[in-house]
Amino acid sequence: DKPEVMLNLEDLRSRGFLIPDQPRSRIAEEFRGIKRPLLRNIYANVPTPVSQANLIMVTSALQGDGKTFSSINLALSMAMEQEKSILFVDADVVRATAGKILGVPRGTPGLIDVLDGNSDIDPADVILRTNIPNLRILPAGNASDKSTELLASEAMHDLMLELSRRYPDRVIIFDSPPLLLTTEARVLASFMGQIVFVASADITPQHLSLIHI
Repeated sequence: DKPEVMLNLEDLRSRGFLIPDQPRSRIAEEFRGIKRPLLRNIYANVPTPVSQANLIMVTSALQGDGKTFSSINLALSMAMEQEKSILFVDADVVRATAGKILGVPRGTPGLIDVLDGNSDIDPADVILRTNIPNLRILPAGNASDKSTELLASEAMHDLMLELSRRYPDRVIIFDSPPLLLTTEARVLASFMGQIVFVASADITPQHLSLIHI
């Protein structure tokens, strides 16, 4: 059997996250507006097609701007779509906050274990099923001294291309490190088809919201 993690939906709801039995809540409506143009770039016949549009990175300038909250909610919102398969990737490998929020047990193998050349792990072996039928999770994996370098490596580039091509009907959402705190985030951004930049109202300085990726 494939590995599985059971999301505590009541806990997520109490912390302000979108859950499937609240399709008309305020937060559901907000993320419905965010996801529509992203999905349109993937599935619609837009005038200028977006290469690898199913690879979506959610990032921010600094920690604390709400990128992980937004990336999880975006994945949950997209997973409510009919006939959409969502893979959520915890690519903020140093903090791995998303995995903690989603209840991924400590020590669960994931992204870093796949990228580490000393292991022979296929991505399919570490992708977790959840109790939301259309949602899968690729955890950050076990911490390594080389974690940040692996995130910016050619192996990461190859892995993203493989995920994009192996599952062309799947939307892959990456919770990325903040852009101003690591160089790896900018490398990661260069591989993506679409980027969602999160700025916190009244907190993120205006000049930081004008970053050129």
